[in-house]
Amino acid sequence: MVAVGTELLLGQIVDTNSSWIGEQLALAGLDSHFQTKVGDNADRIRGALELGLSRADAVICCGGLGPTQDDITREVIAGLMGVELVQDGAIADKIRTMFRSRGRDMPQNNLRQAHVPVGARPMDQQPGTAPGLVCPVGDTDGPFGGKVIYAVPGVPYEMKEMVLGTVLPDLQARSGTNAVIASRTLRTWGQSESALAEILAGRIDLLDEVGNPTLAFLASGVEGLKVRITAKAVDQAEVDEMLATEEEILRGILGDIVFGTDDETMESVVLGLLAERGLTLGVAESVTGGYVTGRLASVPGASEVLRGGITAYDTEIKFNVLGLDRGPVVTADAAMAMAEAARRVLGADVGLGITGVAGPDEQEDQPVGTVHLGFAIDGRVDSVSTKLPGDRERIRQFSSITLLDQLRRHLLDL
Repeated sequence: MVAVGTELLLGQIVDTNSSWIGEQLALAGLDSHFQTKVGDNADRIRGALELGLSRADAVICCGGLGPTQDDITREVIAGLMGVELVQDGAIADKIRTMFRSRGRDMPQNNLRQAHVPVGARPMDQQPGTAPGLVCPVGDTDGPFGGKVIYAVPGVPYEMKEMVLGTVLPDLQARSGTNAVIASRTLRTWGQSESALAEILAGRIDLLDEVGNPTLAFLASGVEGLKVRITAKAVDQAEVDEMLATEEEILRGILGDIVFGTDDETMESVVLGLLAERGLTLGVAESVTGGYVTGRLASVPGASEVLRGGITAYDTEIKFNVLGLDRGPVVTADAAMAMAEAARRVLGADVGLGITGVAGPDEQEDQPVGTVHLGFAIDGRVDSVSTKLPGDRERIRQFSSITLLDQLRRHLLDL
């Protein structure tokens, strides 16, 4: 993949096209090994395409097919092919028709989009004024061994129609194989990324020898540490079986630090466990400033379980609203009192309380990252204290997922 556009390098636009194309390639069973972003510069675009062709059988080039002077992808590809650009009359007529149908005059610049490298094939799909192009690069004896560049516009809806309608079928036909690549993600909490890698080292070594499936790790903050399984097979049924088998093996190794799969979040899992047990939940938060309640409330159907949350950020709120005894408020006892107060004040079956230190100005006698978690559940009130790394925002996030993970573990024991 080569994504063209200076705006991508400046961060003015996020390159969602490449991620979408990568996903579609995987679903079609096609291996995608590299993605590159390059600005609107002819020499650098050519260099990116040459590099892509040197290490892959095909390159999908996205962007730079518009009507303005900085849209130079066509010219660069023609130069790489060693051919001229010629105007395609059918494309020119189609562009004129588009403008007439909108009651607008066509700027002459738009005819640049009808220029096609000699030997290239316009794609049948053309929802906008920019045609997609299938561009063979050299013959089998040339430097690129008869490879191909697919040029598609950067406008997402135009690009998607061309990728699905032309690029993927053409790639599958050229490859001569049908396969499916799919992934499943195990979400974990309770171990660092390095610790996970150490725990799974033996399994990773074995899979490296086999080559399929593969494992990868992704640290995702409040979303947990992800272990992604990727498998390739001849059809969906076989790839699903491979993923299920590997998931079972990994769950056996990792145990209860796995809290969910794929799109499941810690909050959706916890709410599901509470619903299964017919329990309601109330939350009292200090250090997280309402973050826990907000995450819970974002889950569809949360209102069936979540009674509400009290953000007791100011110390006086802990005394006057939650009814804590006056004294230190960043302690395990305070967290338990907050949990019991959340249960009582909000009329819930289960109460959570959280207090801690997210910044150096908040509590001088405890290190930044100190967090106390309180639980009022099944007639018991207890607490867990921990020390979390990171800046203010990461401490809030890590505190939230840790609190919900501890509740998850409590619920599994009921």
